[in-house]
Amino acid sequence: MSIGSQPRFRLATLPTPLQEARRLREALGGPERCPRILIKRDDLTGLAFGGNKARKLEFLVADAIHQGSTVLITTGAVQSNHARMTAAAARLAGMRAALVLTSSTEQPEVQGNLLLDRLLDAEVHLLLPESGQTNDEAMEAIAEQLESDGERPYIIPGGGSNAIGAFGYVAGSLELAGQLFEMGVAPRRLYYASGSRGTQAGLVLGAKLYGASYEVYGVAVSPGTGDRSARARTIIEHAADKLGTTVTLDSNDLIHDEGYVGEGYGIPTTACLEAIRLLAQTEAIFLDPVYSGKAMSALIDHVRSGKLASNDTVVFLHTGGNPALFAHGEHLL
Repeated sequence: MSIGSQPRFRLATLPTPLQEARRLREALGGPERCPRILIKRDDLTGLAFGGNKARKLEFLVADAIHQGSTVLITTGAVQSNHARMTAAAARLAGMRAALVLTSSTEQPEVQGNLLLDRLLDAEVHLLLPESGQTNDEAMEAIAEQLESDGERPYIIPGGGSNAIGAFGYVAGSLELAGQLFEMGVAPRRLYYASGSRGTQAGLVLGAKLYGASYEVYGVAVSPGTGDRSARARTIIEHAADKLGTTVTLDSNDLIHDEGYVGEGYGIPTTACLEAIRLLAQTEAIFLDPVYSGKAMSALIDHVRSGKLASNDTVVFLHTGGNPALFAHGEHLL
């Protein structure tokens, strides 16, 4: 069964551009020292300021529609890109959204993604540390209440990270393969920000299915590898099974480099902030301080430390998240 045969509710503006970052390359030493850098602009998917989650939501929302659902429930941090885009997808599908957002305070600043959640009139439930509930437990409780009210809720895991969500980047990998073929390039590595591992699952499965030349290189945005690697492997296996195929994974397939996390999730590093400024001032492309900024800081470090050769080509997957910039102004300036 092909990826094209999977139910899909169109939400994204595709294909997204694959652009060469010539000015960034010059800033990093030019062709004599820096590899060719291509940026896959998934910040331009178009849904509610764009981002990578639009690809996953196309398949998840299609499944929700098939099940007759009326409310999408999902979870994330208070500045979650995934939550913002799920709320937007729900509106376009004629549904409502209920969001479980982890917060350290009962009154977080209504800025960035949270502001957009409110404008979309999503039902926001703040999950405080003292609640004693996990994110999944909170979503289940909300689903039970909605069912008792006559609704038909559909729970989407954080980040859209399950087998159906992984189809987004299986399809995205096929799209990228066509663009690389047209350009006549075979990249050595694809860099991206790795969090809940759903994007990783889709990228790795897509690379396997379509014979990609590149290594899928995940740059961690939060600590914790073991359980998440097992989760990614499970998602890949389930997604492959749904597609009627099997894949063989080895220890090098699920790269999750924790060397650029810094103090923790959502806390920008000095290198992350430098990467944001550098890309803005060379390519007029904005990165976010939670995900793509940290991933780009890894690519820049690999160039400067000589881990990438000048005759290499690499792809940087820009996963979006730009609304979070407005919640981190004090760090950026």
